Amino acid sequence: MCGAVRYRVTGPLRDVVGCHCSQCRRMSGHFLAATAARLRDFRMLLDQELRWFEASADARRGFCGRCGSTLFWAGKGKDYISIAAGSLDDASGLKFAWHIYTNDKGAYYQVEPGVPHSAGGEFSLAIPEA
Repeated sequence: MCGAVRYRVTGPLRDVVGCHCSQCRRMSGHFLAATAARLRDFRMLLDQELRWFEASADARRGFCGRCGSTLFWAGKGKDYISIAAGSLDDASGLKFAWHIYTNDKGAYYQVEPGVPHSAGGEFSLAIPEA
């Protein structure tokens, strides 16, 4: 939001996954809409204000230390990084393709009909090849 953290993705992005787990809902204030890029296609341009929160033994969450914007989810040992779709300068061409942890969703909303979903964290959606 404030521009203190900037990144560039040079390869393809995965379509958007909506994560309704309690951590994502608390971190984002709703549910997290995230795309993903392969680490080899991802580069930080400006990261002095980038902060990481060790959310679990398996993952950490990146955010801007200046404005607090939610930015990343990085699973340990993964070859990709999840990126908050709202942080992209241009998200054209992306669409919601899956919803996960729908059993944890907030009571005040419904999951988008017609989009695949899973009660847990399972989904079958890959980052396309370049």
